[in-house]
Amino acid sequence: MTTRLRTAQERREEIQRNAKQLGIDDAYVSALVEAFYQRIRADDRINHIFARRVGDNWDPHLEKMKDFWASVALNAGRYSGQPVPKHQALTEARPEHFEIWLALFEETLKETAPTPGAIPYFMERASNIANSLQIAMFGTPGLPGSRW
Repeated sequence: MTTRLRTAQERREEIQRNAKQLGIDDAYVSALVEAFYQRIRADDRINHIFARRVGDNWDPHLEKMKDFWASVALNAGRYSGQPVPKHQALTEARPEHFEIWLALFEETLKETAPTPGAIPYFMERASNIANSLQIAMFGTPGLPGSRW
């Protein structure tokens, strides 16, 4: 096995090349975020979680989420928030809400993805993010003290 050392810039360029081959760019990230949060707002199972925190301030939230997903998908480096503490403050959130969130995200991808490969590209990242947030919020399933 060969280890290949890359600079941060080389890694960023490689991620951006891979994303571009899948049709993922800032314009698509923007469209994805807009379509996804329209779904969230229309879903009676989880819209209340967002409504309590976002209220009528959707534009700033969407801009932050566009920066977040551009950073995740394109290594754009525009997001500098702290998602774990923000999500830990969502006391009404439950593990099943993450399943709904992921399902809505996947539905949105299936309807909007510029190429078939963009779906697993985003879903792998979304699943990892959801798992990390759930562990931070609820503990590790099966361990003492876990809220799962």
